[in-house]
Amino acid sequence: MSHHIRVICVSLVALVFCVPATSQGPEIDYSKFLHTSQRHSSLACTSCHERTDNSATPRFPGHKACTDCHRSQFTMPAIPMCLICHSDTKSGNPPLKNFPTAFNERFNVKFDHAQHNKGEARPAQGCNGCHTPANRRVAFSIPTNLAAHNGCYSCHTPSSKSSAGREIASCGVCHDQKPYRPTPVNARSYRYAFSHGDHDVRERLACTDCHRLTAGAPQTRQVSSPAPAEHFVTTRGMTCLTCHNGKRSFGGDLAFKDCRRCHTGPTFNMP
Repeated sequence: MSHHIRVICVSLVALVFCVPATSQGPEIDYSKFLHTSQRHSSLACTSCHERTDNSATPRFPGHKACTDCHRSQFTMPAIPMCLICHSDTKSGNPPLKNFPTAFNERFNVKFDHAQHNKGEARPAQGCNGCHTPANRRVAFSIPTNLAAHNGCYSCHTPSSKSSAGREIASCGVCHDQKPYRPTPVNARSYRYAFSHGDHDVRERLACTDCHRLTAGAPQTRQVSSPAPAEHFVTTRGMTCLTCHNGKRSFGGDLAFKDCRRCHTGPTFNMP
């Protein structure tokens, strides 16, 4: 009998170590918060986050956002959940930490340029409402990080709704839990001998004179780019020759007869 009891006990011990961690199990590290956890990722952003003002920096959710699911953890002093938002939890009124400005988790941006180029969604200044000159006016900046909210919130206020009545103020309207990799302003396409600053209002050109917008396209394909090194007509899209068609370039005025205006270095390639 005793032999059988020992075997059963050993089996039970082995079983305990084989059971995977569950959403409520003691193996969960309650000192960290992850949007990607199974439970959190199933919730809408508005379940925890509520915009009460137009501040670019989000606020920590109130206790109710946590206690709805974590009431038992809130009553267990050994669980360090409070340290996620508070410092000095031993005091009577634990102060809130500053909301983090950098995240270990990645959030992409769901943005459609074509949608924001018409109707009420179009900024008063058009593309310049979001993009500003960068790299000696060669490139245009791309809004990123928490500071980018300032531009978005000029239209997306806490009470904003679309013309169809859809709520357009919460986090999930613009963000998913996916990586976001904006084109850096030192990318190869910005190193050509081309300046946006020389092709804007002075030449009476708009962004859409050179760039084509495709509604619903993936992030990297929403805005087309002219082929900067193309001398010949092509049906694939805009090129330098679309405007510099021999009347104003490659033998015309504005010193385009000087090949080194665009081609530099011993290899004579575009930079």
